[in-house]
Amino acid sequence: MKSTKELQTIATQIRRDILRMTTNAKSGHPGGSMGTADWFTAMQFNILDADPARFTMGGDGEDMLFVSQGHITPVIYSTMARRGYFPVSELATFRKFGTRLQGHPSTAHNLPGIRMASGSLGQGLSVGIGAALGKKMTNDKHLVYTMHGDGELEEGQIWEAVMFAGAKKVDNIIATIDYNNQQIDGTTSQVMDLGDLKAKFESFMWTVVVIENGNDMQQVLDGMAQAKSLTGKGSPVCVIMNTKMGYGVDFMQDTNKYHGSVLSADDLPKALAQLGETELGDF
Repeated sequence: MKSTKELQTIATQIRRDILRMTTNAKSGHPGGSMGTADWFTAMQFNILDADPARFTMGGDGEDMLFVSQGHITPVIYSTMARRGYFPVSELATFRKFGTRLQGHPSTAHNLPGIRMASGSLGQGLSVGIGAALGKKMTNDKHLVYTMHGDGELEEGQIWEAVMFAGAKKVDNIIATIDYNNQQIDGTTSQVMDLGDLKAKFESFMWTVVVIENGNDMQQVLDGMAQAKSLTGKGSPVCVIMNTKMGYGVDFMQDTNKYHGSVLSADDLPKALAQLGETELGDF
């Protein structure tokens, strides 16, 4: 287990990785990756009961994580590499043709830590529910976690899955919503207003935890601990986590500009200077 300060340092390094990976590749999705770096750091280093050395596709005897908005591979890959699933040096191959670190997660390359080819939005919760039901059938007490973008909630399959999980009392799954109010075409409130998201999940018989600031490491740790304590009680659990897209660099925050656009070579040093260096070092 890492201390909160240690986790904050790792999250800073992961943000540096994200910006360097996407700028070097001249493509990718840095905004949402930056906003969720604290959550992914907390999950990989303190929350998930999973060992990179024992990774299997079936996930027996360990917690499982499915990231439904697969376009945020920069943060997925960086946290996995820093956790030990594959060498940190491999981050330099991001989005290069034929490498394991494709723009969206691919199971075809047998990359440890990846169990789902995601990026077609809306599918991750259905997959996670299937995994959770599988664990119930084998009496595996470990949990299934899923991560979703708020814009992704415009997909109808999400709500079919939400309805199913509540009705069938799938109480060994925790779905986290990255609620940054940004998507590729604008704010979520402009494109398709989500309304009272907490009330919606509760109406489908989910228990809801709200993390007011998902870019505060301690709040993330406390919120996810609360969510875990609510599992096994007959209801699936949803975590609504408020974040800032592009968090950590002032000119990237609170705008959808960097949802799928990367920093220029001139802006990268400015952004890295704001983040500061860590003792972990760049790849």
